[in-house]
Amino acid sequence: MTHGIITAPQPEAVETGALVLQAGGNAVDAAISSALVQTVVDPMMCGIAGFGSLQLYLPDKNFHGFIDFHTTAPSSVSESMWENQISHEARDGFGFILKNRANEVGYESIMTPGTLKGFYEAIKEYGTMPWDKIIQPAIDFASEGFSISPAIDEFWDRSAGHGRISMDEKLRLNQNARRIYLDENGNTYPIGTRIKNLDMLNTLEKIRDQGIESFYSGEIANKIVKDMKVHKGFLSLKDLEDYKTIRNEPLWGEYKDMKVATNQPPGGGIMVIQMLNILNNFDLRSMGHNSPEYIATVSEAMKYATIDKDAKVGDPDYLDVPITQLTDPLYAREIADLIKNGVRADVIRYGDSKESEDTTHIAVMDELGNTASMTHSLGMPSGVITNELGFMYNGCMSVFDPRSGRTGSIKPGKRRFTGMSPTIIFKDDKPHVVVGAPGGTYITMGVLQSILNVVEFDMNMQEAVSAPRFTANSNAIDVTNRIPRFVTKELENKGYEVIRNPFSYGFAGVHGIRIKNGIWDGGADPGRDGMVLYI
Repeated sequence: MTHGIITAPQPEAVETGALVLQAGGNAVDAAISSALVQTVVDPMMCGIAGFGSLQLYLPDKNFHGFIDFHTTAPSSVSESMWENQISHEARDGFGFILKNRANEVGYESIMTPGTLKGFYEAIKEYGTMPWDKIIQPAIDFASEGFSISPAIDEFWDRSAGHGRISMDEKLRLNQNARRIYLDENGNTYPIGTRIKNLDMLNTLEKIRDQGIESFYSGEIANKIVKDMKVHKGFLSLKDLEDYKTIRNEPLWGEYKDMKVATNQPPGGGIMVIQMLNILNNFDLRSMGHNSPEYIATVSEAMKYATIDKDAKVGDPDYLDVPITQLTDPLYAREIADLIKNGVRADVIRYGDSKESEDTTHIAVMDELGNTASMTHSLGMPSGVITNELGFMYNGCMSVFDPRSGRTGSIKPGKRRFTGMSPTIIFKDDKPHVVVGAPGGTYITMGVLQSILNVVEFDMNMQEAVSAPRFTANSNAIDVTNRIPRFVTKELENKGYEVIRNPFSYGFAGVHGIRIKNGIWDGGADPGRDGMVLYI
Protein backbone atom coordinates (compact mmCIF):
# COMPACT_ATOMS: atom_id res chain seq x y z
CA MET A 1 0.00 0.00 0.00
CA THR A 2 1.26 3.48 -0.86
CA HIS A 3 1.48 5.64 2.25
CA GLY A 4 2.64 8.85 0.65
CA ILE A 5 4.95 10.84 -1.60
CA ILE A 6 7.56 13.47 -0.77
CA THR A 7 9.95 15.60 -2.82
CA ALA A 8 12.62 18.13 -1.80
CA PRO A 9 16.07 19.34 -2.91
CA GLN A 10 17.95 17.28 -0.28
CA PRO A 11 17.92 13.45 -0.40
CA GLU A 12 18.49 13.27 3.37
CA ALA A 13 15.35 15.33 3.98
CA VAL A 14 13.28 13.30 1.53
CA GLU A 15 14.36 10.04 3.15
CA THR A 16 13.52 11.42 6.58
CA GLY A 17 10.03 12.40 5.51
CA ALA A 18 9.46 9.06 3.84
CA LEU A 19 10.41 7.20 7.02
CA VAL A 20 8.04 9.40 9.04
CA LEU A 21 5.19 8.50 6.67
CA GLN A 22 6.17 4.85 6.83
CA ALA A 23 6.06 5.01 10.64
CA GLY A 24 2.47 6.28 10.52
CA GLY A 25 3.04 10.03 10.63
CA ASN A 26 0.93 12.35 8.53
CA ALA A 27 2.01 14.86 5.87
CA VAL A 28 2.60 17.58 8.49
CA ASP A 29 4.87 15.33 10.55
CA ALA A 30 6.83 14.39 7.44
CA ALA A 31 7.16 17.96 6.19
CA ILE A 32 8.41 19.42 9.46
CA SER A 33 10.79 16.58 10.30
CA SER A 34 12.20 16.85 6.77
CA ALA A 35 12.51 20.62 7.08
CA LEU A 36 14.47 20.34 10.31
CA VAL A 37 16.88 17.96 8.57
CA GLN A 38 17.22 20.49 5.76
CA THR A 39 18.42 23.09 8.29
CA VAL A 40 21.25 20.73 9.23
CA VAL A 41 22.35 19.32 5.86
CA ASP A 42 21.81 22.50 3.81
CA PRO A 43 22.55 25.13 6.47
CA MET A 44 22.92 28.17 4.22
CA MET A 45 19.80 27.53 2.16
CA CYS A 46 17.64 27.41 5.27
CA GLY A 47 17.84 27.36 9.04
CA ILE A 48 16.05 27.55 12.38
CA ALA A 49 16.78 31.31 12.35
CA GLY A 50 14.98 31.85 9.05
CA PHE A 51 11.43 32.20 7.74
CA GLY A 52 8.88 30.52 5.51
CA SER A 53 5.35 29.83 4.33
CA LEU A 54 3.47 26.56 4.86
CA GLN A 55 0.26 25.61 3.06
CA LEU A 56 -1.71 22.79 4.71
CA TYR A 57 -4.61 21.01 3.06
CA LEU A 58 -5.87 18.50 5.62
CA PRO A 59 -9.21 16.96 4.61
CA ASP A 60 -9.18 14.55 7.56
CA LYS A 61 -9.06 17.57 9.90
CA ASN A 62 -11.32 19.72 7.74
CA PHE A 63 -8.62 22.38 7.52
CA HIS A 64 -7.10 24.34 4.66
CA GLY A 65 -4.90 27.33 5.44
CA PHE A 66 -1.45 28.79 5.92
CA ILE A 67 1.01 29.13 8.73
CA ASP A 68 3.23 31.99 7.59
CA PHE A 69 6.37 32.58 9.63
CA HIS A 70 8.03 35.51 7.88
CA THR A 71 10.84 37.37 9.56
CA THR A 72 9.97 40.76 11.08
CA ALA A 73 12.17 43.84 11.22
CA PRO A 74 13.59 44.40 14.72
CA SER A 75 11.99 47.13 16.80
CA SER A 76 15.10 49.34 16.79
CA VAL A 77 15.38 49.82 13.00
CA SER A 78 14.39 53.08 11.27
CA GLU A 79 13.13 53.89 7.80
CA SER A 80 15.99 56.14 6.71
CA MET A 81 18.93 54.52 8.52
CA TRP A 82 20.63 53.35 5.28
CA GLU A 83 19.29 55.98 2.89
CA ASN A 84 22.73 57.54 2.34
CA GLN A 85 24.35 54.14 1.72
CA ILE A 86 22.54 53.14 -1.50
CA SER A 87 24.75 51.94 -4.34
CA HIS A 88 22.21 50.34 -6.69
CA GLU A 89 19.09 48.18 -6.91
CA ALA A 90 19.09 44.55 -7.98
CA ARG A 91 18.11 44.16 -11.62
CA ASP A 92 15.38 41.69 -10.70
CA GLY A 93 14.11 43.73 -7.76
CA PHE A 94 15.61 41.58 -5.02
CA GLY A 95 16.73 44.38 -2.76
CA PHE A 96 19.44 47.02 -2.85
CA ILE A 97 23.23 46.93 -2.68
CA LEU A 98 24.55 49.26 0.00
CA LYS A 99 28.00 50.83 0.07
CA ASN A 100 28.57 49.51 3.60
CA ARG A 101 26.98 46.09 2.84
CA ALA A 102 25.25 46.21 6.24
CA ASN A 103 21.96 44.87 4.83
CA GLU A 104 23.44 41.68 3.35
CA VAL A 105 26.18 40.54 5.72
CA GLY A 106 26.76 40.81 9.45
CA TYR A 107 24.64 41.52 12.49
CA GLU A 108 22.62 44.47 11.13
CA SER A 109 21.23 42.27 8.33
CA ILE A 110 19.42 39.94 10.78
CA MET A 111 15.64 40.09 11.25
CA THR A 112 13.53 38.37 13.91
CA PRO A 113 13.36 34.68 12.86
CA GLY A 114 10.12 32.72 12.65
CA THR A 115 11.06 29.28 11.32
CA LEU A 116 11.27 27.37 14.57
CA LYS A 117 7.98 28.77 15.86
CA GLY A 118 6.24 27.96 12.57
CA PHE A 119 7.54 24.39 12.65
CA TYR A 120 6.53 23.80 16.24
CA GLU A 121 3.02 25.24 15.87
CA ALA A 122 2.39 23.10 12.79
CA ILE A 123 3.24 19.95 14.73
CA LYS A 124 1.41 20.98 17.88
CA GLU A 125 -1.81 21.81 16.04
CA TYR A 126 -1.85 19.44 13.06
CA GLY A 127 0.78 16.74 13.55
CA THR A 128 0.31 13.30 15.05
CA MET A 129 3.80 12.67 16.44
CA PRO A 130 5.50 14.26 19.49
CA TRP A 131 8.00 17.08 19.01
CA ASP A 132 10.96 15.07 20.29
CA LYS A 133 10.37 12.43 17.62
CA ILE A 134 9.99 15.09 14.91
CA ILE A 135 13.30 16.82 15.71
CA GLN A 136 15.34 13.66 16.39
CA PRO A 137 16.35 12.96 12.75
CA ALA A 138 17.88 16.46 12.54
CA ILE A 139 19.78 15.77 15.76
CA ASP A 140 21.03 12.47 14.32
CA PHE A 141 22.31 14.19 11.17
CA ALA A 142 23.98 16.88 13.26
CA SER A 143 25.70 14.14 15.27
CA GLU A 144 26.81 12.18 12.20
CA GLY A 145 27.71 15.23 10.15
CA PHE A 146 26.74 15.95 6.55
CA SER A 147 28.61 15.84 3.25
CA ILE A 148 29.24 18.89 1.10
CA SER A 149 26.90 18.37 -1.87
CA PRO A 150 27.39 19.73 -5.39
CA ALA A 151 24.60 22.26 -4.74
CA ILE A 152 26.29 23.58 -1.58
CA ASP A 153 29.65 23.77 -3.33
CA GLU A 154 28.16 25.59 -6.30
CA PHE A 155 26.32 28.05 -4.05
CA TRP A 156 29.48 28.93 -2.15
CA ASP A 157 31.18 29.74 -5.41
CA ARG A 158 28.49 31.40 -7.54
CA SER A 159 26.47 33.31 -4.94
CA ALA A 160 28.49 36.44 -5.76
CA GLY A 161 28.12 38.62 -8.84
CA HIS A 162 26.84 42.04 -9.78
CA GLY A 163 28.01 43.50 -6.49
CA ARG A 164 26.84 40.82 -4.07
CA ILE A 165 29.18 39.37 -1.46
CA SER A 166 29.84 35.67 -2.06
CA MET A 167 28.86 33.12 0.56
CA ASP A 168 32.43 31.93 1.09
CA GLU A 169 33.48 35.53 1.73
CA LYS A 170 30.67 35.91 4.28
CA LEU A 171 31.97 32.80 6.04
CA ARG A 172 35.42 34.35 6.31
CA LEU A 173 33.98 37.40 8.08
CA ASN A 174 32.64 35.45 11.08
CA GLN A 175 34.91 33.56 13.46
CA ASN A 176 32.44 30.75 14.18
CA ALA A 177 31.52 30.32 10.52
CA ARG A 178 35.21 30.06 9.64
CA ARG A 179 35.74 27.42 12.31
CA ILE A 180 32.86 25.24 11.13
CA TYR A 181 32.91 25.62 7.35
CA LEU A 182 36.44 26.63 6.28
CA ASP A 183 39.78 24.83 6.37
CA GLU A 184 42.94 26.15 8.02
CA ASN A 185 43.70 28.21 4.91
CA GLY A 186 40.30 29.90 4.93
CA ASN A 187 38.93 27.96 1.97
CA THR A 188 35.70 26.00 1.67
CA TYR A 189 35.97 22.23 1.79
CA PRO A 190 35.63 20.18 -1.43
CA ILE A 191 32.56 18.18 -2.46
CA GLY A 192 32.14 15.05 -0.36
CA THR A 193 33.81 16.43 2.76
CA ARG A 194 31.87 15.51 5.89
CA ILE A 195 31.26 18.40 8.27
CA LYS A 196 30.29 17.94 11.90
CA ASN A 197 28.68 20.93 13.58
CA LEU A 198 28.61 19.94 17.25
CA ASP A 199 27.36 23.39 18.28
CA MET A 200 24.29 22.84 16.12
CA LEU A 201 23.88 19.41 17.71
CA ASN A 202 23.86 20.90 21.21
CA THR A 203 21.38 23.61 20.17
CA LEU A 204 18.98 21.11 18.65
CA GLU A 205 19.18 18.91 21.74
CA LYS A 206 18.28 21.91 23.90
CA ILE A 207 15.31 22.68 21.63
CA ARG A 208 14.23 19.05 21.90
CA ASP A 209 14.53 18.94 25.68
CA GLN A 210 13.61 22.51 26.66
CA GLY A 211 11.17 23.31 23.85
CA ILE A 212 11.24 26.23 21.43
CA GLU A 213 10.85 28.59 24.40
CA SER A 214 14.61 28.19 24.85
CA PHE A 215 15.09 29.85 21.45
CA TYR A 216 12.58 32.67 21.92
CA SER A 217 12.91 33.50 25.62
CA GLY A 218 15.26 31.10 27.41
CA GLU A 219 18.85 29.91 27.37
CA ILE A 220 19.40 30.10 23.61
CA ALA A 221 17.64 33.47 23.39
CA ASN A 222 19.94 34.93 26.04
CA LYS A 223 23.01 33.83 24.08
CA ILE A 224 21.55 35.31 20.90
CA VAL A 225 20.82 38.66 22.51
CA LYS A 226 24.21 38.87 24.23
CA ASP A 227 25.92 38.35 20.86
CA MET A 228 23.69 40.93 19.18
CA LYS A 229 24.52 43.56 21.82
CA VAL A 230 28.26 42.98 21.53
CA HIS A 231 28.20 43.31 17.73
CA LYS A 232 25.55 46.07 17.52
CA GLY A 233 22.88 43.95 15.88
CA PHE A 234 19.28 45.19 15.93
CA LEU A 235 17.64 41.97 17.19
CA SER A 236 16.54 42.16 20.86
CA LEU A 237 15.08 39.81 23.45
CA LYS A 238 11.75 41.64 23.19
CA ASP A 239 11.73 41.04 19.42
CA LEU A 240 12.15 37.31 20.03
CA GLU A 241 9.61 37.15 22.86
CA ASP A 242 6.99 39.09 20.88
CA TYR A 243 7.32 37.12 17.62
CA LYS A 244 4.08 35.59 16.33
CA THR A 245 3.25 33.58 13.24
CA ILE A 246 0.51 34.73 10.86
CA ARG A 247 -2.49 32.54 10.05
CA ASN A 248 -4.21 33.09 6.74
CA GLU A 249 -6.86 31.62 4.52
CA PRO A 250 -5.51 30.68 1.09
CA LEU A 251 -5.54 33.34 -1.61
CA TRP A 252 -7.73 31.89 -4.36
CA GLY A 253 -7.67 32.23 -8.11
CA GLU A 254 -8.81 30.26 -11.16
CA TYR A 255 -7.10 28.97 -14.28
CA LYS A 256 -9.10 27.18 -16.98
CA ASP A 257 -11.44 24.88 -15.04
CA MET A 258 -9.16 24.68 -12.02
CA LYS A 259 -8.88 26.54 -8.71
CA VAL A 260 -5.60 27.94 -7.47
CA ALA A 261 -4.77 28.15 -3.75
CA THR A 262 -1.66 30.04 -2.74
CA ASN A 263 -0.35 32.36 -0.03
CA GLN A 264 -1.37 35.90 0.91
CA PRO A 265 0.99 38.90 0.81
CA PRO A 266 3.73 39.49 1.68
CA GLY A 267 4.16 36.11 0.00
CA GLY A 268 4.45 35.82 -3.77
CA GLY A 269 1.22 33.92 -4.42
CA ILE A 270 -0.55 37.07 -5.58
CA MET A 271 1.88 37.24 -8.51
CA VAL A 272 1.19 33.62 -9.47
CA ILE A 273 -2.55 34.29 -9.58
CA GLN A 274 -2.16 37.54 -11.51
CA MET A 275 0.10 35.94 -14.13
CA LEU A 276 -2.24 32.97 -14.56
CA ASN A 277 -5.18 35.38 -14.93
CA ILE A 278 -3.35 37.30 -17.66
CA LEU A 279 -2.32 34.14 -19.51
CA ASN A 280 -5.85 32.73 -19.32
CA ASN A 281 -6.60 35.13 -22.18
CA PHE A 282 -4.17 33.42 -24.58
CA ASP A 283 -4.09 30.09 -26.40
CA LEU A 284 -0.69 29.08 -25.07
CA ARG A 285 -0.95 25.49 -26.25
CA SER A 286 -1.25 26.54 -29.89
CA MET A 287 1.86 28.74 -29.57
CA GLY A 288 3.98 25.72 -28.68
CA HIS A 289 6.06 25.21 -25.57
CA ASN A 290 8.96 27.69 -25.32
CA SER A 291 8.39 29.03 -28.82
CA PRO A 292 9.41 32.67 -29.39
CA GLU A 293 5.75 33.74 -29.22
CA TYR A 294 5.18 31.76 -26.03
CA ILE A 295 8.29 33.13 -24.29
CA ALA A 296 7.45 36.71 -25.30
CA THR A 297 3.84 36.40 -24.11
CA VAL A 298 4.63 34.77 -20.77
CA SER A 299 7.53 37.19 -20.22
CA GLU A 300 5.23 40.18 -20.66
CA ALA A 301 2.84 38.70 -18.08
CA MET A 302 5.82 38.31 -15.76
CA LYS A 303 6.90 41.91 -16.32
CA TYR A 304 3.46 43.44 -15.77
CA ALA A 305 3.04 41.42 -12.57
CA THR A 306 6.51 42.50 -11.43
CA ILE A 307 5.63 46.17 -11.92
CA ASP A 308 2.49 45.74 -9.82
CA LYS A 309 4.40 43.80 -7.16
CA ASP A 310 7.06 46.47 -6.86
CA ALA A 311 4.52 49.28 -6.54
CA LYS A 312 1.70 47.67 -4.61
CA VAL A 313 2.63 44.47 -2.72
CA GLY A 314 4.12 44.30 0.77
CA ASP A 315 3.16 43.64 4.37
CA PRO A 316 -0.64 44.14 4.66
CA ASP A 317 -0.18 45.38 8.23
CA TYR A 318 1.74 48.37 6.89
CA LEU A 319 0.28 48.80 3.41
CA ASP A 320 -3.14 48.67 1.81
CA VAL A 321 -2.39 45.93 -0.72
CA PRO A 322 -5.01 46.01 -3.54
CA ILE A 323 -5.54 42.25 -3.51
CA THR A 324 -8.96 42.44 -5.18
CA GLN A 325 -7.59 44.46 -8.09
CA LEU A 326 -4.47 42.36 -8.61
CA THR A 327 -6.42 39.09 -8.61
CA ASP A 328 -9.33 40.41 -10.72
CA PRO A 329 -9.68 38.58 -14.08
CA LEU A 330 -11.05 41.76 -15.66
CA TYR A 331 -7.92 43.70 -14.66
CA ALA A 332 -5.86 40.83 -16.05
CA ARG A 333 -7.79 41.01 -19.32
CA GLU A 334 -6.86 44.69 -19.65
CA ILE A 335 -3.19 43.73 -19.31
CA ALA A 336 -3.65 40.87 -21.78
CA ASP A 337 -5.11 43.32 -24.30
CA LEU A 338 -2.04 45.54 -23.90
CA ILE A 339 0.19 42.54 -24.58
CA LYS A 340 -1.86 41.57 -27.66
CA ASN A 341 -1.57 45.14 -28.94
CA GLY A 342 2.21 45.07 -28.57
CA VAL A 343 2.46 47.37 -25.53
CA ARG A 344 5.51 46.12 -23.69
CA ALA A 345 5.86 46.52 -19.93
CA ASP A 346 8.65 48.78 -18.70
CA VAL A 347 10.24 47.51 -15.49
CA ILE A 348 12.25 50.34 -13.99
CA ARG A 349 15.32 49.34 -11.97
CA TYR A 350 18.00 51.43 -10.31
CA GLY A 351 21.13 49.53 -11.26
CA ASP A 352 21.93 45.90 -11.83
CA SER A 353 22.54 42.91 -9.60
CA LYS A 354 21.79 39.21 -9.13
CA GLU A 355 19.04 37.24 -7.45
CA SER A 356 19.64 35.06 -4.42
CA GLU A 357 18.56 31.42 -4.35
CA ASP A 358 19.14 30.69 -0.66
CA THR A 359 15.88 28.86 -0.05
CA THR A 360 14.43 25.34 -0.05
CA HIS A 361 11.08 23.59 -0.51
CA ILE A 362 9.17 20.45 0.51
CA ALA A 363 6.02 18.92 -0.94
CA VAL A 364 4.33 15.99 0.83
CA MET A 365 1.08 14.06 0.48
CA ASP A 366 -0.03 11.18 2.67
CA GLU A 367 -2.43 8.30 2.07
CA LEU A 368 -5.40 10.28 3.45
CA GLY A 369 -4.83 13.11 0.99
CA ASN A 370 -3.31 15.44 3.61
CA THR A 371 -0.98 17.78 1.79
CA ALA A 372 1.83 20.07 2.95
CA SER A 373 3.66 22.47 0.66
CA MET A 374 6.30 24.59 2.38
CA THR A 375 9.05 26.96 1.32
CA HIS A 376 11.53 28.15 3.95
CA SER A 377 14.76 30.09 3.82
CA LEU A 378 17.43 32.29 5.33
CA GLY A 379 16.72 34.87 2.65
CA MET A 380 20.26 35.95 1.90
CA PRO A 381 22.34 34.37 4.71
CA SER A 382 23.93 36.89 7.06
CA GLY A 383 27.08 34.80 7.52
CA VAL A 384 26.69 35.23 11.28
CA ILE A 385 26.91 32.29 13.69
CA THR A 386 26.85 32.89 17.44
CA ASN A 387 29.47 31.09 19.51
CA GLU A 388 28.19 27.73 20.88
CA LEU A 389 24.93 27.87 18.87
CA GLY A 390 26.03 26.59 15.44
CA PHE A 391 23.18 27.87 13.25
CA MET A 392 23.41 30.75 10.79
CA TYR A 393 21.02 33.70 10.98
CA ASN A 394 18.93 35.04 8.16
CA GLY A 395 20.03 38.16 6.29
CA CYS A 396 16.54 39.34 5.41
CA MET A 397 17.13 43.08 5.86
CA SER A 398 18.74 42.94 2.40
CA VAL A 399 15.38 42.97 0.62
CA PHE A 400 13.95 46.11 2.19
CA ASP A 401 14.00 49.33 0.19
CA PRO A 402 16.38 51.71 2.04
CA ARG A 403 14.53 54.73 0.62
CA SER A 404 11.83 56.35 2.74
CA GLY A 405 8.17 56.39 1.78
CA ARG A 406 8.27 53.34 -0.50
CA THR A 407 6.21 50.15 -0.57
CA GLY A 408 9.19 48.16 0.69
CA SER A 409 10.65 50.75 3.08
CA ILE A 410 12.09 49.64 6.42
CA LYS A 411 9.83 49.83 9.49
CA PRO A 412 9.94 48.12 12.90
CA GLY A 413 7.94 44.89 12.93
CA LYS A 414 7.44 44.88 9.16
CA ARG A 415 7.62 41.73 7.06
CA ARG A 416 9.37 42.03 3.71
CA PHE A 417 8.01 40.79 0.38
CA THR A 418 9.06 37.29 -0.57
CA GLY A 419 8.51 35.32 -3.76
CA MET A 420 7.69 32.22 -1.71
CA SER A 421 4.47 30.81 -3.14
CA PRO A 422 3.65 27.23 -2.10
CA THR A 423 0.68 26.53 -4.35
CA ILE A 424 -1.96 23.84 -4.80
CA ILE A 425 -4.02 23.55 -8.00
CA PHE A 426 -7.41 21.91 -7.45
CA LYS A 427 -9.30 20.06 -10.17
CA ASP A 428 -12.83 18.91 -9.34
CA ASP A 429 -12.13 20.19 -5.81
CA LYS A 430 -9.25 17.75 -5.32
CA PRO A 431 -5.50 18.49 -5.41
CA HIS A 432 -4.12 18.14 -8.92
CA VAL A 433 -0.75 19.93 -8.66
CA VAL A 434 1.20 20.68 -5.47
CA VAL A 435 4.16 22.90 -6.28
CA GLY A 436 6.69 25.34 -4.86
CA ALA A 437 10.31 26.36 -5.19
CA PRO A 438 13.35 28.06 -3.76
CA GLY A 439 14.85 30.91 -5.75
CA GLY A 440 14.08 34.40 -4.45
CA THR A 441 12.06 36.45 -6.93
CA TYR A 442 12.53 33.65 -9.47
CA ILE A 443 10.22 31.47 -7.38
CA THR A 444 6.97 32.82 -8.81
CA MET A 445 8.31 32.49 -12.35
CA GLY A 446 9.39 28.89 -11.82
CA VAL A 447 6.10 27.94 -10.16
CA LEU A 448 4.15 29.60 -12.99
CA GLN A 449 5.99 27.74 -15.75
CA SER A 450 5.71 24.39 -14.00
CA ILE A 451 1.94 24.85 -13.62
CA LEU A 452 1.63 25.78 -17.30
CA ASN A 453 3.76 22.78 -18.27
CA VAL A 454 1.31 20.43 -16.54
CA VAL A 455 -1.97 22.16 -17.45
CA GLU A 456 -1.23 23.41 -20.98
CA PHE A 457 1.28 20.85 -22.22
CA ASP A 458 0.23 17.67 -20.39
CA MET A 459 3.64 17.09 -18.82
CA ASN A 460 4.04 14.86 -15.81
CA MET A 461 5.58 16.51 -12.76
CA GLN A 462 9.15 15.46 -13.45
CA GLU A 463 8.91 16.73 -17.02
CA ALA A 464 7.28 19.94 -15.81
CA VAL A 465 10.05 20.85 -13.35
CA SER A 466 12.81 19.72 -15.75
CA ALA A 467 11.77 21.70 -18.83
CA PRO A 468 14.01 24.68 -19.76
CA ARG A 469 12.92 27.90 -18.04
CA PHE A 470 13.18 31.61 -18.56
CA THR A 471 12.35 34.63 -16.45
CA ALA A 472 11.56 38.32 -16.92
CA ASN A 473 12.04 40.18 -13.66
CA SER A 474 13.33 43.19 -15.60
CA ASN A 475 13.03 44.38 -19.20
CA ALA A 476 15.47 41.68 -20.24
CA ILE A 477 14.46 38.05 -20.72
CA ASP A 478 16.86 35.69 -18.97
CA VAL A 479 16.97 32.16 -20.40
CA THR A 480 18.66 28.94 -19.36
CA ASN A 481 21.18 27.53 -21.79
CA ARG A 482 18.89 24.73 -23.04
CA ILE A 483 16.59 27.20 -24.77
CA PRO A 484 17.94 27.14 -28.33
CA ARG A 485 19.68 30.13 -29.84
CA PHE A 486 17.45 29.99 -32.89
CA VAL A 487 14.54 30.71 -30.53
CA THR A 488 16.23 33.56 -28.68
CA LYS A 489 17.44 35.01 -32.01
CA GLU A 490 13.81 35.57 -32.99
CA LEU A 491 13.19 37.32 -29.67
CA GLU A 492 16.20 39.55 -30.27
CA ASN A 493 14.94 40.34 -33.75
CA LYS A 494 11.72 41.56 -32.11
CA GLY A 495 13.73 43.96 -29.97
CA TYR A 496 14.04 41.98 -26.74
CA GLU A 497 17.25 41.91 -24.76
CA VAL A 498 18.00 38.26 -24.06
CA ILE A 499 20.52 37.27 -21.40
CA ARG A 500 21.69 33.68 -21.66
CA ASN A 501 22.46 31.91 -18.39
CA PRO A 502 25.48 29.56 -18.66
CA PHE A 503 23.60 26.91 -16.65
CA SER A 504 21.20 24.42 -18.22
CA TYR A 505 18.91 24.59 -15.20
CA GLY A 506 17.97 27.48 -13.00
CA PHE A 507 15.54 30.29 -12.21
CA ALA A 508 14.18 28.57 -9.10
CA GLY A 509 14.43 24.93 -8.10
CA VAL A 510 10.88 23.69 -8.52
CA HIS A 511 9.59 20.60 -6.71
CA GLY A 512 6.09 19.26 -6.93
CA ILE A 513 3.50 16.50 -7.02
CA ARG A 514 0.85 15.79 -9.66
CA ILE A 515 -2.26 13.70 -9.07
CA LYS A 516 -3.95 12.51 -12.25
CA ASN A 517 -6.68 9.85 -12.39
CA GLY A 518 -5.83 8.95 -8.81
CA ILE A 519 -2.17 8.30 -9.64
CA TRP A 520 0.62 10.31 -7.98
CA ASP A 521 3.80 11.39 -9.70
CA GLY A 522 6.46 13.68 -8.30
CA GLY A 523 9.15 15.93 -9.68
CA ALA A 524 12.48 17.07 -8.25
CA ASP A 525 14.26 19.84 -10.12
CA PRO A 526 17.40 18.30 -11.68
CA GLY A 527 19.21 21.59 -11.11
CA ARG A 528 19.24 20.74 -7.40
CA ASP A 529 20.40 17.60 -5.58
CA GLY A 530 16.96 16.35 -4.58
CA MET A 531 14.68 13.44 -5.34
CA VAL A 532 11.18 12.01 -5.03
CA LEU A 533 10.27 9.05 -2.83
CA TYR A 534 7.05 7.03 -2.77
CA ILE A 535 6.27 5.10 0.41
